[in-house]
Amino acid sequence: MTDKAKEQHNNILLAVAGFSAVVVIVALIGFLTLGRAPEVIQGEMEVEEYRVSGKVPGRILELRVKEGDFVKAGDTLAIIEAPEVEAKMVQARSAADAAQAMEQMAQNGARKEQIQAAAQLLEQAKAGLEIAEKSYKRMKYLYEEEVVSAQKFDEAEAMYKSAQAQVKAAQSSYDMAVNGARAEERRAASATAGQARGAVQEVNSYIRETVQVAQMAGEVTDVYPKVGELVGTGTPIMTIAVMEDQWATFNIREDLLKNVKVGQEITVRIPAIDKEAKMKVTSMKDKGSFAAWKATKASGQYDQKTFEVKARPIAKIADIRPGMSVILEK
Repeated sequence: MTDKAKEQHNNILLAVAGFSAVVVIVALIGFLTLGRAPEVIQGEMEVEEYRVSGKVPGRILELRVKEGDFVKAGDTLAIIEAPEVEAKMVQARSAADAAQAMEQMAQNGARKEQIQAAAQLLEQAKAGLEIAEKSYKRMKYLYEEEVVSAQKFDEAEAMYKSAQAQVKAAQSSYDMAVNGARAEERRAASATAGQARGAVQEVNSYIRETVQVAQMAGEVTDVYPKVGELVGTGTPIMTIAVMEDQWATFNIREDLLKNVKVGQEITVRIPAIDKEAKMKVTSMKDKGSFAAWKATKASGQYDQKTFEVKARPIAKIADIRPGMSVILEK
């Protein structure tokens, strides 16, 4: 082999050796770098929400808020027009008035004129009894003296007993007029009146439902119907997010759960607002068999399940919004 050929051969060997060295060095650097790279877990901010809906069907008469508005507890949100409920109120009040009148009648007893008439009938019966008693005594004396027949005496005795019965009946009528209705009748009238008043209160509760107010402070995120549209019982009218009650949710494989415990403080990064924040882990639960899993080996000794981990901010985070990504590095 000539010197020139040997030189070319040596150059090729050097080039191959250099390339191999570069590959090894790059592979080593990549291995070390990948080995130190942190595991990035992405979560999402969530917020407590409640839906506003009414108990009565009707037509949306007015919407006082729109999406994005902040409302306080007690603010009027929407007004529902429900003429059927107003008609039921008229019926309920009329029934309550009638029941109250019957209750007063039962409690007050008979009218003054009825009592006076009963008293007059009682006096009349007593006067008749007095005359019948005198006639009876007279006939009895004459019968004992054998002046009148037994027939006349029996007639006088019958008239006397009839007058006694009339006095008792008149006395009963007078007592009834004075005492009024029986205790059972008064209780029944009171119960009927109470039932009617309850019906009025029930309709009043439905009328209050035609004006929907905010139960808690928050931000209106969705408004579903338009003005003039019909809504049924329980149909959602709008959704309000309670912005003061937010948390982050992470789905973490169990092999990454080391040092993640309920009550632990973690540091997260929120890219949307370019901030870091501290949060406290509040709950941890298994996502279930349907959740994502990963086999530890190709042969599969066991499956790594995924857990849902929730964490709440320790301090209020300015400008944080539901749906923003939250990054946790392990």
